[in-house]
Amino acid sequence: MLYIIMADGKGLRWNNYNDIPKHLITIDGESLLSRTVRLIKEREPEAEIVITSHNPQYEIDGARRYEPKNNVLEIDRFTAELIDDNICFLYGDTFYSEKSMDSIAFAETDEILFFGNGKSIVAVKVTDGELFRKHVNRVRQLYLDRKLDTCKGWQVYQSYAGLPFGDKSPTDCFVFIEDETRDFNSPKDLEG
Repeated sequence: MLYIIMADGKGLRWNNYNDIPKHLITIDGESLLSRTVRLIKEREPEAEIVITSHNPQYEIDGARRYEPKNNVLEIDRFTAELIDDNICFLYGDTFYSEKSMDSIAFAETDEILFFGNGKSIVAVKVTDGELFRKHVNRVRQLYLDRKLDTCKGWQVYQSYAGLPFGDKSPTDCFVFIEDETRDFNSPKDLEG
């Protein structure tokens, strides 16, 4: 399994709060990126881990950094050139609990499995890369054609699950994470 930690966002809402990129904020003495790499390695010691980012500060032991070729829209964080079979996308601005990482690492799927809560998608496990690419491309095109207001993980989930866009109902391809796993988009998320 290849794990891709997506950390190439623009961080506009975070705005380099306290002069720290949000992916490097520390909780209990460990940055979000280092924690995610550690949690993966504890579950799959031989796993290949890639951090997608143009920021050289995101060099983390146990992972390699990759600079995406295209990063215009939020959906581009899925790094089209890396989409393949047997990959797991994780969000670099997310604090993953031990329990949620167990769920993500050990879950099995024949195609695509999404993990999250009512607010955020926190991981996508992909067995069928071509099918995932199809839905990412569909959502991207609908956004470019102005048929969607946003294009990110939720819209890919809705496309794949056959849900109307905007519907966040859980289906059999969605694993609901109900613990302290959370993402950081703004300073309010850190302080709250």
